[in-house]
Amino acid sequence: MIFQVQSLFSRGVQDIWGLARVVRRHLSPETVGTRGAKFDRGCNDLLEPGRSDCETSSHEVGGQASGFRRELRPVAAGTGSGPEGSRLTVDIRRPWGNGAEDGSSGESRHVQSTENASPSAIIMSKVTIIGATGNVGSYAAHAISLNPHVHEILLYGREGRDALLKGITQDFIDSFAARGTDIVVNWTTNLKDAAGSDIVVITAGIPRTPGQDRLDLALGNARIIASLAQTIGVVAPDAKVLVVTNPVDVMTCVALKYSGMKPNQVFGLGTHLDSMRLKSLIASYFKVHVSEVHTRIIGEHGDSMVPLWSATTIGGIKISNLPAFSHLPVQEFISSVKCSGEVIIKNKGSTVYGPGEAIASLVKTVLGDENRILTVSTYIETEVHGIGDICIGVPARINRNGIFPVAIRIDESEVIAFRESVEKLRAITRQVLSAIET
Repeated sequence: MIFQVQSLFSRGVQDIWGLARVVRRHLSPETVGTRGAKFDRGCNDLLEPGRSDCETSSHEVGGQASGFRRELRPVAAGTGSGPEGSRLTVDIRRPWGNGAEDGSSGESRHVQSTENASPSAIIMSKVTIIGATGNVGSYAAHAISLNPHVHEILLYGREGRDALLKGITQDFIDSFAARGTDIVVNWTTNLKDAAGSDIVVITAGIPRTPGQDRLDLALGNARIIASLAQTIGVVAPDAKVLVVTNPVDVMTCVALKYSGMKPNQVFGLGTHLDSMRLKSLIASYFKVHVSEVHTRIIGEHGDSMVPLWSATTIGGIKISNLPAFSHLPVQEFISSVKCSGEVIIKNKGSTVYGPGEAIASLVKTVLGDENRILTVSTYIETEVHGIGDICIGVPARINRNGIFPVAIRIDESEVIAFRESVEKLRAITRQVLSAIET
């Protein structure tokens, strides 16, 4: 009997050690590192031949060399799944923050590797928020602080806003201490401090008032964006610039022109949030989880926006193939999306959380090198039925290398509506550029 018990015990131990060897082999540097490298290399060769995923550069500011502030942080790896299938995921959040309970003075500290840390690593990045004293800018900055790829956040505001910037910064530090987040946060009124930024988010500008059309803001905000873009192009020439200021399509074009950057470096929030609004309405109508709905709105972030019903699916099924689609209140949904911002402004003074979260998701997509296709305002040439030479909302593949419009084919009625939206924006953009150049 004793012998039998010992045999069973020995067999159990062997089974456990056998399982441990399998797990260790699955997460070993040779397996995880090689598999990840091969996968990334395969995707990059297919989509971006000859381009590197991780770019580094240096430049001079005020006669002194300045380089990207990037670090590689070891993290623990696990397996996860999502809409795009199983994949290796990482989690760098640790309960080690800037709290007074551990004697920290608020300085940046780095997560240390442990025995179980895998060779997976992510590039740590600096994000600058221009217009950080505004509602959208400050909330977006806080939402971005949840991004595991962000090491430093710089809050920029105009001169005279020092006290407010200092207060927001201290409030953030307290929040990070309570949360246990290890992020450096600084404030400035000198845009030269944006040197080394990986992403610059522009939320500065004259706010929209109730009843005011986004295009009414164009001329005043264009002058602000032109000045900011010129400086960004000099101090952070390798950064990606995300424009939020309205009218966002026109401001994206202004930023692109005056920054002197490449088209894939400058993009706007565009119809990204509009697409999410429509997605939510459709999910509610069909009583399905929002992740089951795939839809997008292209064109102007405004009255001439174009919903792509031809590209809308629910659970992988084209929406027009569902009998319930014939009863869908299409015009009511589109009117709701168009007026959503105005209704919020009328009731509470400004839109904050929706744009803030949308900004954070785009920053995460870039810094995470996710290659997601999202609808943002970007410069197009011929991607949509040969229509182009304008910054406007279209589907684009987004990663650390930038923003790349995706060529699409849509229904004829949608082409007509998109062309009208393009012509409307083209006329306004030309008028604005002509005015600020004189």
